[in-house]
Amino acid sequence: MSQSVEAHPLYRMINPRSIAFFGASNNFTSMGTIIFASFRALGFEGPVYPVHPREQEVQGFRAYRDVAQLPEVPDLAVMVLPTGIVNQTLEACGRKGIRNVVIVSGGFKEVRGEGEDRERELKEIAARYGIRVIGPNCLGVTNPHHRLNMTPFPYEGEPGFIGMASQSGSFVTQMFHYLHGLGLGFSTAVSVGNEADVDLVECIEYLGACPNTKVVALYIEGIRRGSAFVEVTRRVAARKPIVAFYVGGSEAGRRAGSSHTGALAGPDELYDGMFRQGCVIRAADLTELFDFCWVLGTLPTPEGPEVGLLTDSGGPGTAGADACSRAGLRLPEFSERTVEKLRAHVPHTGSLGNPVDLTFHKNPKDFYTEIPKAILEDPYVQSLLVYFLMPVEFIERAMMHMGVPNEEIAGKIEGITKWQGRAFADLMHTHGKPIVGYTWRGLEEPTIRTFMERGIPVFPGARRAARALAALVRYGEIRKRLLPAV
Repeated sequence: MSQSVEAHPLYRMINPRSIAFFGASNNFTSMGTIIFASFRALGFEGPVYPVHPREQEVQGFRAYRDVAQLPEVPDLAVMVLPTGIVNQTLEACGRKGIRNVVIVSGGFKEVRGEGEDRERELKEIAARYGIRVIGPNCLGVTNPHHRLNMTPFPYEGEPGFIGMASQSGSFVTQMFHYLHGLGLGFSTAVSVGNEADVDLVECIEYLGACPNTKVVALYIEGIRRGSAFVEVTRRVAARKPIVAFYVGGSEAGRRAGSSHTGALAGPDELYDGMFRQGCVIRAADLTELFDFCWVLGTLPTPEGPEVGLLTDSGGPGTAGADACSRAGLRLPEFSERTVEKLRAHVPHTGSLGNPVDLTFHKNPKDFYTEIPKAILEDPYVQSLLVYFLMPVEFIERAMMHMGVPNEEIAGKIEGITKWQGRAFADLMHTHGKPIVGYTWRGLEEPTIRTFMERGIPVFPGARRAARALAALVRYGEIRKRLLPAV
């Protein structure tokens, strides 16, 4: 494994200083032009050279008739071309001295027959010139920290900490909006396509070295280099978590993956074993993949599976306890000292056990500071799960009843919600134990958004929250196993 990200063979593919672009034009219905527009929107700061046989200018950039006319040898070439001219263009890039190419074009191994022959020729050309290739049949690369987005979709939000390698381009591009809604983003994301050259394993190795990546996300239809996968993921997992969503375990998934990228799938049992050996945490679906990445990239790692649960309503608390149990978490009994601390703040109608149920208690200081503090101080508790229910309508109604002028209410509510989020964030940082929330009111609630902005993940339902917390526990176990050997 490379010692630094700059020394990695993929570094200049993902952090290019200059780019040649084949397939963009002034026709805004073509895929090449759509990708070029997304690329422009993120504001790449290096030289860009559109190559087009007829256009003199492409979207404000001077165009070049062929690659031989380029004023320099760019770090990267991107091809969104008709299948039939990809290989001859790759040959021309090789003669120019270009050594990194992303090929978006499809029509290769994934279509069988002549496509397999075309891909074989592509690999021969690349090998002859020492060209590294991502693709073909991919949706490109995004590196928001470098202002690079070679995908059809505009990148949304800020650069993030999730590094992704995906055998589906859509599961890169369509996640831009989804992650932005959670306040998250990609550090780097690579759509590997057919993996004619660069494969998942090499991308994992790169993301392991990438300083902007805190957690690695994988979408897998089939792994070609099983032994190398296990070796690399074990090394990376000692420093940062790896989460995978694998879909080739069913017969339908295997068939679809084979026609999609030509992937070599295998039964779930085989991949479960590979993931265990490689210290990879498996997610059940795409939503869970990013749920796990969210907590793994933002929260401290707990020392064990023991969870304290705080709720102000009985049903959600019971649902939370059940979800924890099904996820492999434990709700321990509190110490006598903790019970005594809680007694001063929990009403007689509530519960001093675990879960702590306040039964719609009206003192916010108890819920947001004193009670969670007591739970986190308990030696038997390693993390805190909280059911959040505090609609701003309640606060607004109380203020109106108290005679607060209407023009002051919005500002005071904002101040209260910020205090609530800050209180929980401060508790988490002070005690070094993770806090995860769940709600059924929706993540757009102002109070919920405040928690999320303060680094407290909140999930729509107890099951997702508990499973995410269990993934965090699982990674703690992985690190304990791997670190002595590092």
